[in-house]
Amino acid sequence: MAVVGAGAAGALVAVQVCETATRRRTPLDLVLVDPAPEAGRGTAYATEVPEHRLNVPVGGMSCYPDDPGHFRRWLCAHGEPTVRDADFASRHRYGSYLADTLGRAIIAAHGTVSVRRLRTRATGLSDAPGGRLELRLGDGGTVTADGVVLATGPAAGRADWAPDGLTGSDRFVARPWAPGALAGVGPFDDVLLVGTGLTAVDLALVLDRPGRTVHAVSRTGLLPQAHALAPLPAVPPPPDLAVLPFPALRRAVLRYVAGTRRAHGDWRPAFDGLRPWIGQLWQGLADDERAEFLGRDATPWNVHRHRMAPATAEAVARARAARRLRVHAGRVTGAVPDGDGGLAVALSGGRELRVAWVVDCTGPGLRADADGDPLWSGLLTGGLAVPGPLGIGVATDAGRLRDARGGTGRPLFTLGAPRRGELWETTAIPEIRGQAKEVAEALLAPLGRSTRRPARRRPTDQFGLPLSTHAAAAAAFRSGLGRVITVRAKAAEAFARATELDPGFALGHAALALLGHEGGADVDVARALADARRSVRERGDERERSFVDVVTRRIRDHETTPGAGCSSNGPSGVSDGDTALIAHLERFPGDAFALGIAVPTIAFAGVGDLDGTLALRLVERTASVYDGHWFHTSLLAFVRQEQGRIDEAGELARAALAEEPASGHAVHALAHVHYESGAHRVGREWLDGWIGGHGRGAVHRAHFSWHVALHELALDDAEAVRRRWFAQLAPGQVGGVRALVDSGSLLWRARMCRNWSGRVPVDGVLDAVERDLVERPSTAFTALHSALALTAAGDLAALRRLRGHAAGADVVQREVVVPLCAALEAVLEEEWATAAERLNALLPSLRRVGGSAAQREVVEETLLYALVEAGQGDRARRLLEERLDRRDSPLDLRRLAGLGA
Repeated sequence: MAVVGAGAAGALVAVQVCETATRRRTPLDLVLVDPAPEAGRGTAYATEVPEHRLNVPVGGMSCYPDDPGHFRRWLCAHGEPTVRDADFASRHRYGSYLADTLGRAIIAAHGTVSVRRLRTRATGLSDAPGGRLELRLGDGGTVTADGVVLATGPAAGRADWAPDGLTGSDRFVARPWAPGALAGVGPFDDVLLVGTGLTAVDLALVLDRPGRTVHAVSRTGLLPQAHALAPLPAVPPPPDLAVLPFPALRRAVLRYVAGTRRAHGDWRPAFDGLRPWIGQLWQGLADDERAEFLGRDATPWNVHRHRMAPATAEAVARARAARRLRVHAGRVTGAVPDGDGGLAVALSGGRELRVAWVVDCTGPGLRADADGDPLWSGLLTGGLAVPGPLGIGVATDAGRLRDARGGTGRPLFTLGAPRRGELWETTAIPEIRGQAKEVAEALLAPLGRSTRRPARRRPTDQFGLPLSTHAAAAAAFRSGLGRVITVRAKAAEAFARATELDPGFALGHAALALLGHEGGADVDVARALADARRSVRERGDERERSFVDVVTRRIRDHETTPGAGCSSNGPSGVSDGDTALIAHLERFPGDAFALGIAVPTIAFAGVGDLDGTLALRLVERTASVYDGHWFHTSLLAFVRQEQGRIDEAGELARAALAEEPASGHAVHALAHVHYESGAHRVGREWLDGWIGGHGRGAVHRAHFSWHVALHELALDDAEAVRRRWFAQLAPGQVGGVRALVDSGSLLWRARMCRNWSGRVPVDGVLDAVERDLVERPSTAFTALHSALALTAAGDLAALRRLRGHAAGADVVQREVVVPLCAALEAVLEEEWATAAERLNALLPSLRRVGGSAAQREVVEETLLYALVEAGQGDRARRLLEERLDRRDSPLDLRRLAGLGA
């Protein structure tokens, strides 16, 4: 395959070709033909002027149509950690991103795709034997290819507006972006820019300086509008626009824009909503209607559609206010030397400007051969290409060039600016990246058919389900799945190895996305999910497609923070992802990975129903498929203890551990059994021994240590609790949401039990957690633990900020976390009677936040402390007696005796 042009369009095609061929295991030689020193930059992104910013926000500039956050994440990883989707990056920075993304794609494709870069121009193209194409190169060489993509970018303008006195002057700059084009401009030379679009804006910023006046002239004198500082979401257009005749279409669009402005206070959401439909609307017009649009509507459309970044607009406004930039409406009608080495330029209306230089900023030409490019000229002359509508660009069928006979049989493609005649809006990255994906798939489609191997028996996972990959990648996947079901570390590394061995293995990518999102693994979740969705479309059976859909929906349900509860930390209802997961398990009950996701234990948040009945039904319904397998038995043990069937849960957990001593699910179930049955000494010794033995490689070791500490608290062993915290739960040992849920909550609990004298060291815990996670948590479960940690730190202001966030969050945060914050504010203000009343009223609804009863019990501990401080000994005594009825506890016996004394 050959790609002519290695600017933005060529780089995006090359990225898609490399990645698609690698996923499909299609061996390929890819040749990039471009004389530029660096791929990815082209003309647009070669500028090093920091004021030259993108005209599309960061969130719209990803290389991948199915991974919109990719560019933002790249910026975060390359020195800009606070960048937002609505920010505007520099164009040079974007060129670096394109080059880096292409480089990474080439490296990842090594072994499947070999890439050569030829630093020369393509000067011609002709047919070659066998349906191939031959490129002629400027250095005298040739390249014969099975497919060619012409990613040449916009054609240069012809400057046919310029009078003879100007075109013959050495003070006329026809191509301002050519290297050194403006080098002769003196520090005090005035300059005239012909054109007032984005090119003129860029050059005005370059030329702006005290002592110089920059003039800009165009027929209307209109500058591009600015993007909004706080952009609003796009507003979809009316559904019937495409069927309207052109006059009615114009009126409907104007009504739509005006209505959007009235409803939202801004016209921009209407233009943004219209953008995806422009190609369809343009193709529905006849040529005379398109010509009418160009003559009447194109300028106001471009002014509003192609907007300046806010910082750029501010710089332009400053230059105009200082009169260093002056904008005129009119045409250039003549130019003569002024006797001082400059030019006297006549404008329509009788005005005259005396300037040292005139620069053509009218933008690219509309004809594919506008700059006399020999490649396009030869194609059009030889009939291998024909002009597009109104002579703009070339005619294609979904990017494949039409020849003079109307055929599209050659493997010859183009994208971007050459398709402007048939699409109109086709020169921005959001359009080009989608075209690049389509072109790559069309290029590789015949190769995939020709190299397809005979079907072989697929490898399986350890539960007998087939995997759409080869044996080596399947072995790595089985290793990862084994670590997931035992709740052991390095599962993500095993899945990453599977995708390295087979980049098109959808389940490997989906597993990585899930572990990154819900398990806190160091994974680019959005990228892994996009890879999973691409791969499963190309190579995946029905079960794999369903699983990828489950993971996709689950991640989209909770886009930010995963939970860390013993039980479900989801919203009060069943989410879209939960519904998909339940349906998946009904069709594929033997999918152990999916079953592990559905049951809310220690690894995943589970399905989000309030009473756990969904998870229980799923485990019971799948029992016959697993036939007593220790993994299924471990999950059943956990749901049984959630039901309060403690003895049965203990028997099941011990049976599972007899088969697999490393089963984290069974250990977790048994930890709850010991605690709820009051077997604190046995539970502490057994779990402590497991952590030091079979649990050495366990994930969530901090949570198992938290369970041991609960036993030590119940045993009223204050020194053991302190030792445990500093050895296994202090910052450095634990981070992220786990530090908040386990380490922070234990400190507050120990303080409420009067088992920790002095100030608890919670500040280090809060420092180990991202501030947004503390003050803007995405789930009620996390919010509960944030509130406790902030209370332990005595941070009343932050606690009130959390309360404000919860008031605008989901229904559980509004109805449970908000009153919890109010109660804890009373605790900090030592209004103990108020705190006790608020906490007591909250207990019946506390289950809605998710987590286990053992985790939620920290609120009851706070209530007990408040009752004692408020002097309400009788209520405290009744609460302690109720607790002792549930389980034995030396701590509660000591507190009860203290109340009696």
